[in-house]
Amino acid sequence: MSSTPLFAPELAELAQAHLLRHRRQVSPLLPPADLSPDQEHVRGTTYVINGQTRLSFGSNDYLGLSQHPALILAAQQAAARYGVGATASPSVCGHSPSHEALELELAAMVGLPRAVSFVAGYMANVGAIPALVGRGDAIFSDALNHACLIDGARLSRADVHVVPHGDLAALDAALLASTARRKLVLTDAVFSMDGNIADIPALLALCERHDAWLMVDDAHGFGVLGEHGEGTLAHWGITGRDGVSPEWQGRLHRLIYMATLGKAAGVAGAFVAGEPTLVEWQVQKARTYMFATAAPAMLTEAVRASLRVIQDEGGRRQHLAQLRDRLRAGLKLPPTWHLMPSETAIQPLIIGRNEDALAVMAHLDRQGLWVPAIRPPTVPPGTARLRISLSAAHTLAQVDALCQALSEAV
Repeated sequence: MSSTPLFAPELAELAQAHLLRHRRQVSPLLPPADLSPDQEHVRGTTYVINGQTRLSFGSNDYLGLSQHPALILAAQQAAARYGVGATASPSVCGHSPSHEALELELAAMVGLPRAVSFVAGYMANVGAIPALVGRGDAIFSDALNHACLIDGARLSRADVHVVPHGDLAALDAALLASTARRKLVLTDAVFSMDGNIADIPALLALCERHDAWLMVDDAHGFGVLGEHGEGTLAHWGITGRDGVSPEWQGRLHRLIYMATLGKAAGVAGAFVAGEPTLVEWQVQKARTYMFATAAPAMLTEAVRASLRVIQDEGGRRQHLAQLRDRLRAGLKLPPTWHLMPSETAIQPLIIGRNEDALAVMAHLDRQGLWVPAIRPPTVPPGTARLRISLSAAHTLAQVDALCQALSEAV
C-alpha cells in the first residue's frame, strides 16, 4: 500500500497550475450596532480578512443589504417568535406563515402567478431541473451557465446539448434538430463571471417557435435590474409590478424563473416562480424541496424586510450605476488587460494567465483591497480575471482608490 497521503499528488498538481483555492476567515469590520454616523461607509464594504482589514470588492452584496438594520431587526424578532430552526421539511412542519407570506410577496414582486422558496440557489436548480425533464427529454444549456444549472442538467438524466454562449442561431438549429419529447433551454439571466445579460425575449421567442421551455437563473439580476429591482424579466419589459406585460400574455407558460436571495437581497435562500401548476409540480417533485429542512423563519422574515428595502430605496440602484460608470471611466489598463462590457454590478477584468491574475490580486491585497482572482474551471482557460463586484455600499472615493491601485499594478 502506498504511503502517499490520499490526493496529495492531485493537490500538488493544482498548486503547480496556480489553481489551488484557499478559504479565508471573513467578518465585518464592526458590528452594525457599533457604527457611528461618520463610519456608515464601512457597513458592507470593509471586512477583516484573515485578521487584516480590507476594503472588499469581492462579495455579491450588490445593494449592501447584508448589514442593513431593518433586515437584522426582522431576523431578531423572528428568532424570538419562531426560534432559530424550521425543524423539518416544508411538507412536514417546516412551512410557516412567514414562508407562505414570503412566497406570495416574491411572486408579486417578479410579476408571476406563484412562487416556491428553497433553502439555497444551488438546491433550487438541482431540484427544479430534474423535476421538469428526464430520460428521453433534451436540455439546451448555455456554455457559460453556472455550475448549479450544469449539475441540475446532469442529475435530470436528460440529453444535454451545450450551446455556444449567447449564440441564438446555434440554439435555433439545435432545437430544430431535436426530436425529444420535452425540450428545456437553460440560461443564466446575468452571467456571474462575465456580467452580461441574456437576451430573454429572443430566447422565449425561440422556445415558442420550437415548443420548448425556458428556465432562467436570475441570481445576479434580481434586486439589481428593473425599475424597482424586480429583476431581469422587468429589465426586458416582460413582467413588472402589474404582472405580465400584455404582449407576453399567453407565452409565460413556457417560462420557469429562479432567483436567489443571498446576493442583492442580502440574506439566503432562493425561489422558483411561474405558472401555478408548474410551481405546484415543484412542490410535489423537486427532491431538494421535498426532503430538505426548510430555511428558518428568521431568514424568511429578513428576506421579507429586504424586499421592502429593495423596492422602496431605489437610490441604491442609482448609486450602483454611478459606481459602475465611475469605475469604467477611471480604469487605465494596459493593452493586454480587458474590462468586459457589463451593465451590471459585475465588472470582470480579464488578465489572462492564472499566475498573473493572482499577482494582481496580491498587489491589491497589499494596498488594503480585496478583489478575488477567478481561474479555471470557473472561467475558460486563458481568461483568468479579477471579478470586481460593486455594491451600493461603496463610495465613489472607494472606487477611485481601486482604480488607482490597479493602475499601479501594471
